[in-house]
Amino acid sequence: MENLIERPNVKKVNSFIKKYKSSLSVVTLKETAKTAKDAAKSLNCEVGAIVKSLVIKLDNTFLLCLVAGDKKCSFKLIKLISNKDKISMANPEEVKIQTGFSIGGVSPVAHKNKLPIFIDKSLNRFEFLYAAAGHPNCIFKVNYSDLLNMTQAIEHNISE
Repeated sequence: MENLIERPNVKKVNSFIKKYKSSLSVVTLKETAKTAKDAAKSLNCEVGAIVKSLVIKLDNTFLLCLVAGDKKCSFKLIKLISNKDKISMANPEEVKIQTGFSIGGVSPVAHKNKLPIFIDKSLNRFEFLYAAAGHPNCIFKVNYSDLLNMTQAIEHNISE
């Protein structure tokens, strides 16, 4: 089997998180973590501890929202916070252009373009979180405060 840790996107995430904190590292899973449910099953953890990295299109700009796996990102709340009218999920091509990652492996860090990031406060109910690391079979384990600091995200209630 291919060593996924050697893939350029996974290496980029691993390098980013190690610079932030040397004890952090990317882990390869045997099963896919393409969806929050898949990831939770592979990791034997609650679905809510999985960080969904969602690229949202606001008018003509983009925003990354970090939301718990058991929650839905609320466009209504994002509209209120951002004062934007046109809100939609970015399409797969836009996600790749903005982040450098494909859907299913979008990491909360090491993006191609600097995106503003909102983190949903509901994620802080877990001791550890699991986030995608550039490939559907790669994740990293992190606590809420480290994720908040390394992403320089703004905390909001953005889920329902």
